[in-house]
Amino acid sequence: MVTLELKGLHRVTAKGRIYWYAWRGGPRLAGMPGTPEFLASYNDAIASRTTPDNNRFRSLVTQYKASADYRKLAESTRRNWGPWLDRIAGHFGELRIAQFDRPDKIRPVIRRWRAAFAETPRSADYGMQVLSRVLSYAVDPLGKIASNPCEGIKQLYSGSRSEIIWTDGNIMDLKKTCSAEIAHAVDLAAHTGLRVGDLIRLSWSHVGEDAIIITTGKSRHQREAIIPLYQELRDVLGRIPKRSPVILTSSKKRPWTVNGLASSFSDAKKIAWPKGDDLHFHDLRGTAATKFYVDGLTEREIAELMAWEEEHVARIIRRYVGRQAAIKERIRKLDGARKRT
Repeated sequence: MVTLELKGLHRVTAKGRIYWYAWRGGPRLAGMPGTPEFLASYNDAIASRTTPDNNRFRSLVTQYKASADYRKLAESTRRNWGPWLDRIAGHFGELRIAQFDRPDKIRPVIRRWRAAFAETPRSADYGMQVLSRVLSYAVDPLGKIASNPCEGIKQLYSGSRSEIIWTDGNIMDLKKTCSAEIAHAVDLAAHTGLRVGDLIRLSWSHVGEDAIIITTGKSRHQREAIIPLYQELRDVLGRIPKRSPVILTSSKKRPWTVNGLASSFSDAKKIAWPKGDDLHFHDLRGTAATKFYVDGLTEREIAELMAWEEEHVARIIRRYVGRQAAIKERIRKLDGARKRT
């Protein structure tokens, strides 16, 4: 077929339909593979690539991908954003950048693009997040447009996990049926607040005399999480057998992979709650933050302990710490102040 002779073609399947692009992130091709229309649109795309138009939106995506801002993102984030940047370039690529400087005209276009993913609201919002980041880059530092037209467009997904945490009862219910290896992972997550990626590489060598100290993958190992070895955490570590330099291991006595732990954890939840549940492994970070907050640590101390950005600490604490726990802690502080006076 003719398509086999064309270099760099990129195929995307969406909702059962196949779309062809001149290259990954390139313009979408017209017609069907093997037709004159298809070949003509491919040739036009190749010609435009050799003489790029810096006034087209596609050039923004190219510049953003090559920017220091993009390279600073965590590897996992770049891996997730890459396909979305390709979709965005393929859809908006031929529009002139100047069109994005007219919010009243371009917002309906952006909403129509988002509507294509409306059946999966979280995905739609994720795509909007990536598009918004590209447009923010166009505002500053590029100075191509005056403002970001994505601002003011509401998210589709309305769910919130801000108050969802694991209770002691939830953890006990899971432990009744799960393996010892999953129980160790849940306990360690609930007592350290570490992300999955950091948990599975946590080694015994990270455990010092007074604290666990580990650089965080989310910060590309530029920040450290420093978790004091309080008694409950010492008890958790004491229950975990030392099978490997890495603390958490699977039933095969090998270090977990992210996918391996996620799959085994999902199976354990299905057994513990056959009718379903609304608890995620990531929610254990909120459990740890709640524990630290209720035990009297300040927001700054929690931010330092969990390697969060201090300037965002209040927002992050509101997101991960249960509202009821925060209210009870404030009551405790107020009652304590009254007693002192």
